Amino acid sequence: MTSVLARLATLCLLSLIIGGGPSRPSSNRAVAGADLVVHEWGTFTSVAGRDGRTLIWRPLTFESDLPSFVYSVDKGSTWRGLRYPSKSGLAVKVRMETPVLYFYTAEEATVRVGVGFPGRITEWYPQAHVNSGNIDWGELRVMPGAHVGLPHDFRENHYYPARETDAALVQVRNGDRTEHEKFLFYRGVGNFDLPLSVRLEGDKVAIKNSHQEDVKQIVLFENSGGRIGYQVLKMPETELLADRPPLNDSLLELRQEMRTMLIANGLYEKEADAMLNTWRDSWFEEGLRVFYLMPRKTTDAILPTVIEPEPAGLVRVLVGRTEIITPEMEQDVTNQISKLSERSTSDRAAALKEINKYGRFLEPILTQILRHTTDTRLRMKVERLWEEMD
Repeated sequence: MTSVLARLATLCLLSLIIGGGPSRPSSNRAVAGADLVVHEWGTFTSVAGRDGRTLIWRPLTFESDLPSFVYSVDKGSTWRGLRYPSKSGLAVKVRMETPVLYFYTAEEATVRVGVGFPGRITEWYPQAHVNSGNIDWGELRVMPGAHVGLPHDFRENHYYPARETDAALVQVRNGDRTEHEKFLFYRGVGNFDLPLSVRLEGDKVAIKNSHQEDVKQIVLFENSGGRIGYQVLKMPETELLADRPPLNDSLLELRQEMRTMLIANGLYEKEADAMLNTWRDSWFEEGLRVFYLMPRKTTDAILPTVIEPEPAGLVRVLVGRTEIITPEMEQDVTNQISKLSERSTSDRAAALKEINKYGRFLEPILTQILRHTTDTRLRMKVERLWEEMD
């Protein structure tokens, strides 16, 4: 039998040639466990400058936010402080964050699973064979009703809420090593275009459907100093111009609206809750961003998936997230950089803390400051800070 990994390589090549999604196993193949249902959710995160240009950033330049048992391209490498070494510190357009595959079936089933990706797979669990942009878990067991202790490093982590569903346990074995989880997990980074581009026009946000994909709704969200605002808007085939939302909304109401959208697109209620709980901090952190549900055709083209035997149902709910680097962010970081030369140690420490609150988005903010400033001294300070980050 042709391996899943080989099939994925062929699927990726075909998708590049004809622009289609993944093919399916032949319909005349014997299908075991015909009641098998697979659900998937995840996020594609990109960063845009105020002019709408997609920015190159390094989403893995800070300490891993995953439990220690999760596999990584960096495991076994020498770590430098809080930052990943260069293996995964790639400058890219898109961070593929926490796709998880859930399996539902009435009886135990043996399944082969693999996913292709036009980039690099960087983290995964359980064990799998990873070849750059392809990940192959090989043959695994789906075990409904089984009760097995799952790995845990006994620290709070947003990885664990994804387990709070009715999905069956999966078992992956390789020699004398056996691993169990409630899902298949993977992440990656890549350089490809997402359906929507976003730019600022004064106090308005222009959202363009660059490829006229079937994006039905968008959520325009802003958090400024803990005050939040959002709008749920219908997305036309071309372009939408919207006001930045007033900052007088409730996060609870937004979560409920997004939960309804996720369920309407096929996720079970517990899956929608698991997704929102996984990203309860990151999705709603300080900043201005746009969320939207990726069209299924686009998801299949970016992530061609092979599942054998073919499931009776396959639901894929991937959320696009575009982070907008605003003039206010640039000004805030600029102000704090000026304080790094203060004599007071406490003042410098406070300024650095304010700068670091932007986390993985700090690098694109610095890029934008350099692009927009003519102040030679400021440029030197930004470049010095950048050198310290490397």
